[in-house]
Amino acid sequence: MTMGEERYRLLMACPDERGLIHRVSGVLAQAGANIVAFDQHSEGLGGHFFMRSEFDARTGTDARIRKDMESLSRNVPMQWRLTKAHQRQRLAVLVSRESHCLQELAWQTGRGDIDADIAVVISNHAEIGELAQSYSLPFYYVPVAKGQKSESERQILDIVANYQIDTIVLARYMQILSADFVSRFPSRIINIHHSFLPAFVGANPYLQAYRRGVKLIGGTAHYVTEELDQGPIIEQDVHRVDHRHQLADYKRIGRHVERMVLARAVNWHVSDRVLPFENRTIVFPI
Repeated sequence: MTMGEERYRLLMACPDERGLIHRVSGVLAQAGANIVAFDQHSEGLGGHFFMRSEFDARTGTDARIRKDMESLSRNVPMQWRLTKAHQRQRLAVLVSRESHCLQELAWQTGRGDIDADIAVVISNHAEIGELAQSYSLPFYYVPVAKGQKSESERQILDIVANYQIDTIVLARYMQILSADFVSRFPSRIINIHHSFLPAFVGANPYLQAYRRGVKLIGGTAHYVTEELDQGPIIEQDVHRVDHRHQLADYKRIGRHVERMVLARAVNWHVSDRVLPFENRTIVFPI
């Protein structure tokens, strides 16, 4: 990248047809862009085409690229987005009593392993404030009283707007967000939960799993949609257990899987490696 240039990322999804790569690379070439990374997946003619590109171009040429992509999309129905790689996303982390996922995110963003900033931590448990303070993170206590969920969500929305948040991360936030709240952040709310759903729903899923003698402890990170726990999956992982593991082991292993799965999902999201499409995701490899 030379002086006066910026790095951009372009993601797109559309019905597959011949010549798509040629047309998109033509848009970038006419803007004087230099492609430094390119990945694509085709389902074949009759299916869909997915693409991610990183390229260097003169500062300010993104306006021309947007115009040319809009022109291209009039002939080929597509969803696409263009971002500036240097603009770090601002995260709001919502957490309840369990703090392991927040700690992993705070550590990885602080080290630069996740290229984003935790702008604010919000919790319905006041004791999380001490942890947030230890990482020098702004903290807001927003209790969720019975029958007052809408008021709590209004307060959270005000905080999110004040901190100019790009993405909301539910780091074991044990509250169900309303459809109105979720609709304001399409593909911009990431949740983590254990992978026992729907087999072990409700309270004490690890106790239920222990009693059933499960052999795999898992975690799933997904985008939040209006349908509970049915949003597009970003990342999953599992850890094998056996009869020698006790309930405390299940919980300890579960915490480890959850925090690593969520951290990977957030990292890929802020790096523009996740392309939500219908009710699934295309995750471009690192």
